[in-house]
Amino acid sequence: MTSLTGQLLVAMPQMHDPFFEHSVVYLCAHSQEDGAMGLVINKTIDELTIDDLYEQLSIEPAARGQRPRLVHFGGPVATGHGFVLHSTDYREEGTMGLGREFAMTATIDILRATGRGAGPRQSLVALGYAGWGPGQLDAEIQANGWLMVAADTGLVFDVEDGSKWQRALAKLGVNPEMLSGETGRA
Repeated sequence: MTSLTGQLLVAMPQMHDPFFEHSVVYLCAHSQEDGAMGLVINKTIDELTIDDLYEQLSIEPAARGQRPRLVHFGGPVATGHGFVLHSTDYREEGTMGLGREFAMTATIDILRATGRGAGPRQSLVALGYAGWGPGQLDAEIQANGWLMVAADTGLVFDVEDGSKWQRALAKLGVNPEMLSGETGRA
């Protein structure tokens, strides 16, 4: 299977794993040799805001009084580590480019830059990530566990997380009620 880096994984309705049920995952890395790493972009951590995170890290935010942005649950691996998926207008030494529209940085410097108003134009802050060993994600896709759709900034960075799963399926022209998890042979 070719690299799926930069794509969105959309969980099929029959996925009942509580970490991934109705999830949309941005794939930050994917290869046969190393496996895959992604960030869940449509689930947040119960009422943990970016401002709460700034306070815990002693970062003074530049602007207050805006609608509080929530921190995302990036996945069940390394839940104490932060990752920022963001637009490509921000770069630092630790930034990993993910194509023309996306980059990822996992340093406190991006949070400091964002706090003072010098961060990326668009971003999504997540704690933890989703990880798959070599061949594991490919097998899950072949077993009808995930659909793939092209990522776009409107869907990834939108604050309306509750509708991202349906909207990702709609990009494929798929009605969730018409999906079946059953596989078979004709």
